[in-house]
Amino acid sequence: MEFVIIIIIIIIIIITFPGDRNVIKKEAENILKYKDPTTEIQRMWNVKTRVIPVIIGATGTISISFRKYVRDIPGNHDVKELQKTAILGTAHVLRRVLT
Repeated sequence: MEFVIIIIIIIIIIITFPGDRNVIKKEAENILKYKDPTTEIQRMWNVKTRVIPVIIGATGTISISFRKYVRDIPGNHDVKELQKTAILGTAHVLRRVLT
């Protein structure tokens, strides 16, 4: 007789691009903001749930724990590429506003 155990883990990824001064504040806000929905999902579906805040400042600023969070996301992610994307997005917005 064989038993198969299936473990399901739900990962909630929050991506935010605040001003550079608010990176750490936004990270803490998002963790607290999604704590209740995470608990509710765990109770309703009986699964493990994890919140991963991906917070990059408008000019590429990251928090100390950013690399740890990115490592927890399945797949291969380059921190420098994520920072570059944030900077290019900021430049695009600025170009549109200033022209």
